Amino acid sequence: MARSESVYGNIQKASTVRKAEKSKQKYIKKFGDDTNANYSAEVVGNDYIGDILGVKNIEIGKSEAGTSKGFDVDNGLIVGNIRMGFGHYRISMAMASAANAMGLTPYWMDLNSYPETTCTKVISAQNDLYSKGSRISQKSRLFNKFVWEPINYTGFKQLSYNAPDQKNAELMAAVYKNVPKEIPVIGTHVWPAQAAVHAGMKYVVNAVPDNWPMALHFSEGAIHTIQTHYAYLGYRTMNGMAGNDVLKAMPEDSIVYTGHYIDDELVRNIEIDNQRRLARKASGKPIRFLLTIGGAGAQKEIFAAIVNELMPDIKKGKVALYINIGDYMNVWKDLQKLAPGMTDVTKTHFNNWEETKKFCEDALEGDVEGINIFCHENIFEAVYATNLLMRSCDVLVTKPSELAYYPVPKLFIKRIGGHEQWGAIHSAEVGDGTLECRDIPHTLQMIRLFVEDGVTLKNMCDAIDINKKIGLYDGAYNAVKLALELKKGGYAK
Repeated sequence: MARSESVYGNIQKASTVRKAEKSKQKYIKKFGDDTNANYSAEVVGNDYIGDILGVKNIEIGKSEAGTSKGFDVDNGLIVGNIRMGFGHYRISMAMASAANAMGLTPYWMDLNSYPETTCTKVISAQNDLYSKGSRISQKSRLFNKFVWEPINYTGFKQLSYNAPDQKNAELMAAVYKNVPKEIPVIGTHVWPAQAAVHAGMKYVVNAVPDNWPMALHFSEGAIHTIQTHYAYLGYRTMNGMAGNDVLKAMPEDSIVYTGHYIDDELVRNIEIDNQRRLARKASGKPIRFLLTIGGAGAQKEIFAAIVNELMPDIKKGKVALYINIGDYMNVWKDLQKLAPGMTDVTKTHFNNWEETKKFCEDALEGDVEGINIFCHENIFEAVYATNLLMRSCDVLVTKPSELAYYPVPKLFIKRIGGHEQWGAIHSAEVGDGTLECRDIPHTLQMIRLFVEDGVTLKNMCDAIDINKKIGLYDGAYNAVKLALELKKGGYAK
């Protein structure tokens, strides 16, 4: 039975299967079908995070057809990903960091980076649509309430949603054609995992994001790793994925709770980074907020409100801001209009990766003042700058996306998509983040608590230290270990 027809023994309706086939045929008509293409696969250097994470890239279709070059079958591990927002790239970086720390060579395989392939054309089309929806949802309450929230919250949850994704993933399998099948794959989005299974990769782990179980994320044939116990039970029982119907549960050997997917360098330094945070607070140094924009670039109004609220404190030396706008230079232009006088206290760090890395290193023990804003055109730098800045910040200000799981005190601003709210709920329950502040007044209220009281920051730092001891942030290590166990035959699939 085709994977679009059944999910762990739960049979899809005939109408759902027909719809899935129509979806595939629509993309074939638009982009062509390269299922039988014999794309080359070659390992090359990564000029951006290769030195930090030991990452090498997998290039597809750049050499003679049918060739396979540079792979280390014994010690390589493929991190299969796409850029859809920044969250999936961030999970990929965590997996690569953990693999590198464990002595492996992480191969970065971005299925959205091979423009000549049907795979990338299909993903890019869907990514563009998702980004557009994210931006509109921030501008239109009606669109957000009646279209975007329902799609992200209940639409993606339904078992029927998995069928077209499985069918479309058949068009993505060709990029794995000449990748050695014995190298384990960790997919940090469901499509790279589904495509790997369709392509016959032998050892596939599907790293599931978020804390809201959605059938969107099923990749039968892979082992699913889950970051929270709540999501584990939701996926295991497929609760709510077919209305009130009770579905057949996932087999116990197809799903594993791992904990949060976090980079090795962040986990290793949790205690010392928290000590520095509390020491800065005790000595009256400026409290450092890191504002990081999501991959849709849709939070600039909230950023501007925070800047305007804190401007007097910044000028008095009570507060310092890091602002990472990713690769959205237009946000800087908008912020200057929305926050008059911002440029007077701001230092820019644009498209100079070495300078950004030096700033982040110096800030660990040195002093920081004013506003420092970061923007990098390269996607690796745009995403990873937040990771580097995270260690020396006191509070991370973010929507409750994948950053909700990171071991740093967090203030959550308004979500984009209903599924994200569960990341904030989980974080508040484990003590390392706030409630979701769903409007600007509540966001500013929470900002004031961090600035003015003596317990909010300390409580979160203490919770993070405790969480580390119980292994809450070890999910990336555990996912990599699972991939290795699959290869060695030590995990019964």
